[in-house]
Amino acid sequence: MAFPHSHNLTISSSSLSAGAVDPRSKFITDAKTTSLHLNSAKEKIKKLFDKIDLSVSSYDTACVAMVPSPDSPQTPCFPQCVNWLLDNQLHDGSWGLPQCPSWLVKDALLCTLACVLALKRWGIGEEQMSKGIKFIESNFASINDEMQHTPIGFEIIFPGMIECAKDLNLNLPLKETEIDAMIHRRHSELRRIYLEGRKEYLAYVSEGMGKLQDWEMVMNYQRKNGSLFNSPSTTAAALSHIQDAGCLHYIRTILENFGDAVPTVYPFDMYARLFMVESLESLGIGQHFKNEIRSVLDETCRYWLQGEEEVLLDPATCVMAFRLLRVNGYDISSDPLTKFAEEDQFFNSLGGCLKDISAVLELYKASQMIIYPDELLLEKQNLWSRQFLEQELSRGSIHSDRLGKQVEYALKFPYHSQLERLAHRRNTELYSVDDIMILKTSYRSLNIGNEYIQQLAVDDFNICQSILQEELKHLERWVAENRLDRLKFARQKLAYCYFSGAATLFSPELSNARISWAKNGVLTTVVDDFFDVGGSIEELVNLVELVEKWNVEEGINCCSEEVRIIYSAIHSTICEIGEKAFTWQGRDVTSHVVEIWLNLLKSMLKEAEWLRNKSVPTVDEYMENAYISFALGPIVLPAVYLVGPKLPEESFRHLEFHNLYKLMSTCGRLLNDIRGFERESKEGKLNAVSLQIIHSDGVITEEEAMQKMRSLINSNRRELLRLVLQEKGSIIPRPIKDLFWKMSKVLHLFYIKDDGFTSHDMFNFVNDVIQEPVSVDKL
Repeated sequence: MAFPHSHNLTISSSSLSAGAVDPRSKFITDAKTTSLHLNSAKEKIKKLFDKIDLSVSSYDTACVAMVPSPDSPQTPCFPQCVNWLLDNQLHDGSWGLPQCPSWLVKDALLCTLACVLALKRWGIGEEQMSKGIKFIESNFASINDEMQHTPIGFEIIFPGMIECAKDLNLNLPLKETEIDAMIHRRHSELRRIYLEGRKEYLAYVSEGMGKLQDWEMVMNYQRKNGSLFNSPSTTAAALSHIQDAGCLHYIRTILENFGDAVPTVYPFDMYARLFMVESLESLGIGQHFKNEIRSVLDETCRYWLQGEEEVLLDPATCVMAFRLLRVNGYDISSDPLTKFAEEDQFFNSLGGCLKDISAVLELYKASQMIIYPDELLLEKQNLWSRQFLEQELSRGSIHSDRLGKQVEYALKFPYHSQLERLAHRRNTELYSVDDIMILKTSYRSLNIGNEYIQQLAVDDFNICQSILQEELKHLERWVAENRLDRLKFARQKLAYCYFSGAATLFSPELSNARISWAKNGVLTTVVDDFFDVGGSIEELVNLVELVEKWNVEEGINCCSEEVRIIYSAIHSTICEIGEKAFTWQGRDVTSHVVEIWLNLLKSMLKEAEWLRNKSVPTVDEYMENAYISFALGPIVLPAVYLVGPKLPEESFRHLEFHNLYKLMSTCGRLLNDIRGFERESKEGKLNAVSLQIIHSDGVITEEEAMQKMRSLINSNRRELLRLVLQEKGSIIPRPIKDLFWKMSKVLHLFYIKDDGFTSHDMFNFVNDVIQEPVSVDKL
């Protein structure tokens, strides 16, 4: 593998983190206690799949409490909700989520006023109303505080409730000038929304519209479950004005499930379960919940194919479902995302009107799952969602620091360049155990923010990391024992080679695959340098002949000490892999690993001969050899024998397997050639870019040639992803196909910057994955 030449990094296990100590002894010594602790956390998390936790909303409960009885308009339709309001006022006189942060005073004002209105509506709870009004009076100044978070629809709903208070003869101790200013802002907001034609948003905030609302228009948005937007408050407002059986059934269903109060959104189950799947997979602990995850995704796929509203109508749920289904190998169409193809389409939907940054971030992630040439809509979504997120980030419009960092990371590292373990660490550091979500009002769910999920992610990462540290020490000894560090011409790339495997093949049971990946990575780098600068043509031919003959006496047949060191290391490593692979495969694969190495050496020899003879191959001739000479074969191909599934020899010879290898290697070769074009041109070497220019007789410019290469990289990468995700008609097991995609991610990360990652960048990456434990204190 030809690593970027700007990367001159030598890192040892002892030099990485001065403060890092080997935690292995800690975990091994207390293995029994740790195991019990982890198992307990896993069981608690598994129960969350069966029982979705969702906080009730005093605001929505108040809206439901105000619905009059169809039989007796002077009495509440849901008296149990009125009683709940009486029993659940907070000590400061407000209603809302207990222990809310200081930036949610507007939310508390909204909830409190709604509850006071509900009690006034039915002439009950004088004491509670008095306390609530005092809270409103004391905190009313927060209405104009720009540091306060503004709940969705607040500028319409809160003034609407002030008008409602007047109609109920409720005396609020507020200045008329303050009320007039608020009413004026409401009119301005409504005028703007009307001009923009955002009817869906106006329907969503119906309880704040009062006599201005067009209820016939509102009912066009009624869902199959009887609700309006799965919002109890909106549905209750409609039910107060229109005695609709569907609305009534919806609210009764919620109360059957929640008792005397309602949440701010219902149903919530599908989103919560998908969010759990996303959390567990993005934190690197999904392997502990395979059955639960498969069950959720199977159900989601059924809903997707049946066009169920619970999955398709909510933008965040829809795009998250699409991404999770596609990345887990479900054969689904991207057609339901058509409504988000253009920016205007999205922002005219309710999700867009709500300026939901999280939904746009999910859409951006989903739009990267392009696997078919005709999925132009995903390309459009990717373009506008990326531009929108960049714009919001640069403006400082993302008020949540955690969400801002998530957006920044997603933009910096697209899906095709995210190495799993780096992403797991980042996601663990950004995970919130007290995640407050906000629609019209704030709410919480243990499925969204959970301390057991966080702690399992931390413990799992650190336990696996301790194993990685031991493996790196073993590899350092291996380099010294094989005298590879004595080869002056060779770049020392052990840190790179092991990191690329450790950051992608992170599970403890994949130790053999990681070791094979790293050792062959080191050896291919040594051989690449040997053919490039270190060896004479006689030595190169000698090395090829030695591997071709295989079992030979080194002392007699090696023409130099360098050849002896290299051949000896290759020979012993291949034999070691053969022995380990036999345990996994039940057959001897040594001869195939030798063949893989021989193909590489012959391709490198051909390039050396082209350079020596000043030959100028065609672009096709070059690429047919260059994807092999890029040296990924010995790294990735032997590892497929060490990841679990048995792979018959005929599968190895199958076109599907060859295409996976060729697509991965072609991407790598072209990425390398774009980066190395200037340097190699100075050295008189040819690559894909220079050959494009040469064979065009000067018609193609350097930039045009590079752009053509980038286009080829994109198309090859998408086809590679399609093959990896495709299950129907595939004969290669998914864990094996994943190796090719993981290496492709490694390559795109290494080449993500035009000038390459600095030693400092890579130092931090390696340190994060291998040396520095994740600490809860940092979360």
